Amino acid sequence: MKKWLIPTIAIIVLGIIIYSTTVGFNNTAIVKQEDARETWSNVESSYQRRNDLIGNLVNTVKGAADFERGTLTDVIEARSKATGVTIDPTNITPEQMAQFQQAQGGVSSALSRLLVTVERYPELKANQNFLQLQSQLEGTENRINVARDRYNAAVTEFNKYIRQFPNTIFAGWFGFDQMVRYEADLGSEDAPDVEFDFK
Repeated sequence: MKKWLIPTIAIIVLGIIIYSTTVGFNNTAIVKQEDARETWSNVESSYQRRNDLIGNLVNTVKGAADFERGTLTDVIEARSKATGVTIDPTNITPEQMAQFQQAQGGVSSALSRLLVTVERYPELKANQNFLQLQSQLEGTENRINVARDRYNAAVTEFNKYIRQFPNTIFAGWFGFDQMVRYEADLGSEDAPDVEFDFK
C-alpha cells in the first residue's frame, strides 16, 4: 500500500466532515433565522390590526357630542407615529426595537386614556359599534402578546443555536449575529388594572 494513500484518505474524510458540519450549521441557522423573521412579521401584523381598529374606534367616538377632542387627538397622533416606525426584519437593531416599542407604547397609553374618558359618556358606553370595537381591541391586545412571545421564543432558539460551540465559530464565518428580543416596556410590571362597567 502506498504511503500517500492513507494521508490523502484522511484529508478527504476530514474535508467531508468539515463541509457537512458547516453546511449543516448554515442551513439550520438560516431556517431558524427565517422562522424568527416570520414571527416578527406576525407581531407587526397584530399591531397593524390594532391600528386599523383604532381608526374605526376614533370615528365612532367622534360622533359623540362634545367628546374631549384632546384625547382623540392624542390617539390619532400616537397612531400616526406608530405607523411611521418600520423595522427591517432582516436586520433588527436594538435602537430600532426601542423606537418601535416606544411608538407602540405611546399608542397603548393614548388608547388607555381614551377608554377611561369614555366612562363619562353613557351614550358611547351603550353604543354597539363602540362595544364591538372595544371587544376586538381587547382580543387584538391578546394576539399582540402571543405574537411577541412567539417572536421572543424564535429569537431565543436562534440565538442559543449560534452561540453554542462550535456553532459560534461558524456564525462568525457566515455572518450570523444574535437577534434582538422584544423587551417588556419600562414600568409595565406595575401597570394598573382598569375595569369598565357598561351597565
